[in-house]
Amino acid sequence: MSSLVTTLTETLRYRGAIGQWSWVLHRLTGLGVVFFLILHVVDTSWSVFYPALYEEAIAIYQTPLFTIGEFFLVAAVVYHAYNGLRIAVMDYKPEWWRHQAKAAYIVLGLTALTLIPTFVLMFSHVLDYHAEDPSMINQIDALVKQLPFVIGIAAAIVAAVLFSGITGLFVRDGDKTSGRNMASKSERFWWSYMRISGLLIVPLVFGHLAMMHIIQGVFEITAANHTVVGTSIVNETGTAVEFVQARWSLLGWKIYDIGLLALVTVHGFNGLRYVLTDYTMENGIARRASVYVTVIGAVVLLVMGSAALLGSIDQEAIVRACEARQELGLDISAESTCFDLIGEPVEEANLLNP
Repeated sequence: MSSLVTTLTETLRYRGAIGQWSWVLHRLTGLGVVFFLILHVVDTSWSVFYPALYEEAIAIYQTPLFTIGEFFLVAAVVYHAYNGLRIAVMDYKPEWWRHQAKAAYIVLGLTALTLIPTFVLMFSHVLDYHAEDPSMINQIDALVKQLPFVIGIAAAIVAAVLFSGITGLFVRDGDKTSGRNMASKSERFWWSYMRISGLLIVPLVFGHLAMMHIIQGVFEITAANHTVVGTSIVNETGTAVEFVQARWSLLGWKIYDIGLLALVTVHGFNGLRYVLTDYTMENGIARRASVYVTVIGAVVLLVMGSAALLGSIDQEAIVRACEARQELGLDISAESTCFDLIGEPVEEANLLNP
């Protein structure tokens, strides 16, 4: 904890040290992306296992509060990607580190140049959506519905701390020299993995952002009779579940998402391990718990995401999605085939904003 306090105080005391601020921003944006990754993988898996919950999740993402969060997310991803490339290039050519300050400013410039047109296009989707005065879930309800995620993360942390305490009672460190050698080899592997995976992730993530946040956007996910981005398939019901079904009906997109899931999850949680262990060096139990919680998180997301990608979405799931939109009181387009599946939708529901 003392090292965390030192980091915060010394960062605030720095004056004009762009390298320090780049380091802080890289960590903050990385933590933000990992948190969203957890939500995104869990939510998307619901399209296969719990269609009604997935419709509710997308409806929550379409509320104003989460729309603002989407802009911050895109900014975090873009900066983290560019700065990660800067780090990888500098590590490949150590003699270039003397130019790190200039490179850090270039990263900020590239981030701004990327985000300005990106935000303009994203905001146009927001304006088009709200111009139609859509029904949506209440903001307070949307926040309350995130509590299970917070509870789940807290439970994983508690489990990791308990397991760390128990293993500390029975597991000895053994030969310290041997342990340091093994740790050194492991860390060299992860050092290389973070840089190689980072290079592979950038085009995959940027492609995903372009399709899901710029070209089409989160609002068009539930647009009836709208062609699903990256396919020639039409989302006839206008449900988020059918949107996912259309994309994953194509093997290429499944392979794309499997690669994205594997690379981003391992990269993200190993980065989280770096951050957590940096601030728990003085406490053996906390340090082991930091490692355990990142392993637990990565394994859970990989298993859940893979199971969803290898699963299938049938017609019954789409019917349940239509019923969920009806129960939530969300708009169902007159052109939507949901009418044929469940009949006339109700006009109001308790979850609607007054």
